[in-house]
Amino acid sequence: MLTDEHEVLRRETRRFAEREVAPIAQDLYNEGAEIPMQIIEQMAAMGYFAMAIPEEYGGLGMDNLSVAIVTEELSKAWLSVGSVMTRMLIAGGLLMAGGTEEQKQRWLPGIAAGEILPAAAFTEPNHGSDTAGMRLRAVKDGDRYILNGQKTWITFANRAHMMTVLARTDPDLSQRHKGLSMLVVEKQPGDDFVPPHLLGERIPTVGYHGMKSFSLSFNDFAVPAENLIGLEEGQGFYQLMGVYEIARIQTAARAVGVAQAALEAALQYSQEREQFGKPISDFQTIQHKLAYMATKVEAGRQLCYYAAAMKDSGKRADLEAGMAKLFCADMVEQVTSDAMQIHGGYGYALEYPVSRFWRDGRVFKIFEGTSEIQATVIARRLLS
Repeated sequence: MLTDEHEVLRRETRRFAEREVAPIAQDLYNEGAEIPMQIIEQMAAMGYFAMAIPEEYGGLGMDNLSVAIVTEELSKAWLSVGSVMTRMLIAGGLLMAGGTEEQKQRWLPGIAAGEILPAAAFTEPNHGSDTAGMRLRAVKDGDRYILNGQKTWITFANRAHMMTVLARTDPDLSQRHKGLSMLVVEKQPGDDFVPPHLLGERIPTVGYHGMKSFSLSFNDFAVPAENLIGLEEGQGFYQLMGVYEIARIQTAARAVGVAQAALEAALQYSQEREQFGKPISDFQTIQHKLAYMATKVEAGRQLCYYAAAMKDSGKRADLEAGMAKLFCADMVEQVTSDAMQIHGGYGYALEYPVSRFWRDGRVFKIFEGTSEIQATVIARRLLS
């Protein structure tokens, strides 16, 4: 299903990732360092943040399949680099689908150019998969909303210029999803946030290094009423569900990239490592592992590409996106684990990138909707 243009895009992205990202990824990852801003600026210059934004708003108007290809290649070099694009896709998707014309003109060109870096603040300490149960309050006060409450797992929050925040504008908790609205919260980048009205605490993680995740506390934080996406209360849940298809396809692509990196590392190591007088790749057990790994990676890639093509066709794609995300989340955990096993003891050493792939591979069953939620989405569609 790939065109010549898609293949050119893959080659160019792979060249960039291998030249600029891969050589620095392992050391920075083990140090727990963030992605250098130079890399993010180069990504913006390459047009990666503009891909999914229409041309009239400074974007390139490219299809979701192109986004998946770029994401796969960047994530293969370093998952967090591929994940920077997720923030742009979510913020851009929310604004394109639900924003007013003025809001689109105000924020989309900056996102496309990489001048505005976004983050997403949806999850709360007691409400993760239960999106309709979110409780952070946004109370209308004249020409502004006053936010009080907590959000957690906001990745990239410290570097963001803006955050899309899901807040409860209707205090009646029985309204559930009908009482939620989406607001754009503007801020300056930095780890200090906006004390005392916006405080952040970093969440240390096992893997997924390169981007910091935070818990945020909103304390009488004022947001202009004009920052309500769509200028209509009660639409936040529906706006978020609409953008999840794109986010889950892109997450599947990230998983494919990490799995491909692990597969290639295992292939190389198996031909270099000798035991009993010959490369371990000569042993049937290793050959079978490699065969199954390669088959799983390709199956995940095809599911991801098919979901992207369905989305590009204008058809409903929540089933395909859910399947791609569910399968690829399982697949990347299995493939990275097998790659580590092929490396033997060295697979457990921080020296080898395979340990990074393994740690990163585990997060896919959790973020952008847990695997259990994906299975529920799929089952509901099948039963309907």
